[in-house]
Amino acid sequence: MVTGKRAILKDRLFSFASTGGQRYTTIMNFLAHLHLSGDDPDILTGNMMGDFVKGRLEGRFPPRVTLGLELHRRIDSFAARHPAFQASRRRIEPRFGLYRGVMVDLFYDHFLAANWRHYSAEPIEAFIARSEAVVRSRAAHLPERLVRVVPAIFGEWLPSYAEPEGIDRVFRRMAARVGRPNPLADGADELLRCYGGLRDDFRWFYPALMTFSEEFIGKVDR
Repeated sequence: MVTGKRAILKDRLFSFASTGGQRYTTIMNFLAHLHLSGDDPDILTGNMMGDFVKGRLEGRFPPRVTLGLELHRRIDSFAARHPAFQASRRRIEPRFGLYRGVMVDLFYDHFLAANWRHYSAEPIEAFIARSEAVVRSRAAHLPERLVRVVPAIFGEWLPSYAEPEGIDRVFRRMAARVGRPNPLADGADELLRCYGGLRDDFRWFYPALMTFSEEFIGKVDR
């Protein structure tokens, strides 16, 4: 959920980095974007693709996939402006600089995974499996960078988000990807340090974001 300089930063972090002999990209807040897509497979696909597709959207994808891409961008803009998201950024130590917004994205996916039953009647394991099936069925529309990491996204990263240890692994990958000295390897420690406040921010933020996303899809479908 990023705009401006943070969008550029996030794009760099999504670039491929070597991890354990494999070629991986850093995963951020895919879980929230998938969850906010409703029941439309094409919207889900487009929403998931959002961080991999830049520029104008007209005529590049099927209409409902384009709607999902537009939803992704609207979600990012909503998050950047929301006072709860801004409060979470302020909780993080200043030494993390521009990384703070990306960190909040990941923290919020952790809280969504850890408290999933409050936001969905579908078990998270079933949701992840269903989302993977949808995305694989629409692989022809996916950017190549995303195609390469679909197995890791659904098989490794998303199932690990409910535990701080899973978040720690993601931050360590991010730190290695940046290359130059950076504090991202300490990201999970920052999550634990601010845990209560960040959780309260998420509880304020996420229901509002769910309503926003539902209304956006509903307006288009009318």
